[in-house]
Amino acid sequence: MLFALGAVVLGLGLLLWSADRFVTGSAAAARHFRVPPLLIGMVVVGFGTSAPEMVVSVFSAVQGNPGLALGNAYGSNITNIALILGLTAVIKPIAVRSGVLRKELPLLAAVTVLAGWQLRDGAVSRSDAVVLLVVFAGLMAWTIGQGLRTKADAFGRQMERELQTGEFPLRQAVFRLSVGLVVLVASSRLLVWGAVEIAREFGVSDLIVGLTVVAIGTSLPELASSIIAARRNEHDIALGNVLGSNLFNTLAVVGLAGSIHPLRPGGAVFSRDIPVMSALTLSLFVIGYGFRNRPGRINRAEGVGLLAGYVGYTVFLVMSVLG
Repeated sequence: MLFALGAVVLGLGLLLWSADRFVTGSAAAARHFRVPPLLIGMVVVGFGTSAPEMVVSVFSAVQGNPGLALGNAYGSNITNIALILGLTAVIKPIAVRSGVLRKELPLLAAVTVLAGWQLRDGAVSRSDAVVLLVVFAGLMAWTIGQGLRTKADAFGRQMERELQTGEFPLRQAVFRLSVGLVVLVASSRLLVWGAVEIAREFGVSDLIVGLTVVAIGTSLPELASSIIAARRNEHDIALGNVLGSNLFNTLAVVGLAGSIHPLRPGGAVFSRDIPVMSALTLSLFVIGYGFRNRPGRINRAEGVGLLAGYVGYTVFLVMSVLG
């Protein structure tokens, strides 16, 4: 038991360290190849911050732990919106100025509806996973098109400033990227092993472990980057981190894991976790998009509401285990 707990703690620590190296190395390398800042923020950073969820879920699927794979993806989505954006908004209200991000909000809502529809039978089959990957490919094509066409955008300008503070020579960028990827893979395997052992020891499902401990751990990169971005008044980066990560999680992470091994966690995901994720996504769409000439903005009161929702959801999960 102590070995498993130590593996989870060490795995999470290495996961956070390696994810940071992977993201900064990838962004710096893309910068050297003159990739537009907006495109770096939407694709490179979005992929990098979702890399922990992706690797953890893939290993979980390979080892036959579908609950951990799905719980990690959807639990991270819930954590990203309720905990990360809620905490970030409490520290500093988030103003949504980027037109590109405003277009991504309804896309995320539509993708969440697709995820719920697929899980109506309590499973994500291989054919469902292929659909998710096809939608993801189409979304990436649209995103790249937006990144290449959109010249003046608040998100792009903020990313430009952020990239200027983290420039490295190409060789150093590739080294950071490579080391980050290797450690990311190793720490993910360590984390999955420890999480599965803890679930067996306490007699709880790997789904619950994925929704809580693993989801929080793999969302740490988004938490750190969003809080730092908000304190620097880079509000669109703070929101962009979460939107990009949730789109990657719902489509690419679940799609990859489901194509390796069909995910059949049972009906609890559809009746409990999908409604929570859908409600949070809808609330983010409403307050972040803005209606009736109201600019998109997540204020402190709304941030407190998101945090309260996360606490309530977590308490409900814990009580379901204890009951």
